[in-house]
Amino acid sequence: MLKSFVPNYDATVVRKLHEAGSLFIGKTNLDEFGMGSGSCDSYFGPVKNPWGFDEKRWKIAGGSSGGSAAAVASGVASIGLGSDTGGSTRNPASYNGVVGFKPTYMTLSRFGLISLVNSMDVPGILTRNVDLCAKVYNLLKFEDEQDSTNILTGYRDRNRKPFNLKKAVIGIPKEYFCHGLSDEIKKTWIHLADVLERHGAKVIDISLPNTLSSIFVYSILNQCEVVSNMARYDGLKYGLRKDIKKSTEAMYAKTRQVGFNAVVKNRILAGNFFLLKKNYEKYFVKALKVRRLISNDFEKAFNGLDSVDFILSPVTLTTAPSHLEFSKYKNRDQCALQDIFTQPSNMAGLPAISLPINISKDGLPISLQIIGPKYCEEELFQFSSWIETYFDFKKHYKLIS
Repeated sequence: MLKSFVPNYDATVVRKLHEAGSLFIGKTNLDEFGMGSGSCDSYFGPVKNPWGFDEKRWKIAGGSSGGSAAAVASGVASIGLGSDTGGSTRNPASYNGVVGFKPTYMTLSRFGLISLVNSMDVPGILTRNVDLCAKVYNLLKFEDEQDSTNILTGYRDRNRKPFNLKKAVIGIPKEYFCHGLSDEIKKTWIHLADVLERHGAKVIDISLPNTLSSIFVYSILNQCEVVSNMARYDGLKYGLRKDIKKSTEAMYAKTRQVGFNAVVKNRILAGNFFLLKKNYEKYFVKALKVRRLISNDFEKAFNGLDSVDFILSPVTLTTAPSHLEFSKYKNRDQCALQDIFTQPSNMAGLPAISLPINISKDGLPISLQIIGPKYCEEELFQFSSWIETYFDFKKHYKLIS
């Protein structure tokens, strides 16, 4: 749909990096319109993970921002930009062994970011280390008049305190010890919790009872908003236009038939189904109510009795699967499997970061996720930097061929 389209302005995050002197070397591959968790559903072909590369049994790069993650992991770029709607920055960061950061919703401008789910979309940042990630975030963080949702009031109202590990309380969600979680990731998760405890942090079990419902909530809300956001691609204003003279309607239909892949078409159809008058209350409204319950779970964890400073969790169920293994599942099932730990923070608009911790027995990165309360980015980076220094993951980059 947008293969030959050249925009006549830069996204705000791109413009800010340009102004700071960054050199842009190209646009990276991704799942079409950000719809996927493997970067395998692209018009330009799949993204291949640089870790343990084998021409026959290569690993997926994760998605949807897999191209940016692979570029940073392989050393082609020092900074990668992506989007994060349900984990599309943290998922590929995890598979590629790089830092993947999703900020608090509203803190980075979405102007120029192609919309998927307006109520969850945020620009994401990918780097090889936490310090650079923090510098990029602080450079991009400002109130942009072009984006009415870009509001930094929460930062100004927040009473910040320097992060102190010895006074920190870290929550471990018991619901995340779920079916399908690999033993290696589980052991790494428990090991990091033990390390934090040995160094003075208090680590406690917490409950996020509604958070695993994010799979069906995200699926419904995603597809409902996709209907609206994909309506602009009609062949009139920009992008692909099929030369059909029979009627305007015929031109619309042919353009969208040719311009969208099967994944996009399926989400448009499903979204229209959910938004039918007879289904609106049953699906869309109910999904919004459960989304509020998911958000309330986090609010209770961070501000209720026995509150925690951060939540520690896996990013994905497994390390990067092979393309052969990944392609056995439909796009919808792939997202349900791979984004189970990342979607909830998008539901609640919380900041979260994926950090590479160790290497699996197969030579693939194992990453874990830290989720914080809204507007806690500064403390989140400080905590992440401590973990990064302790595990010193950068020594493993020499394994990339």
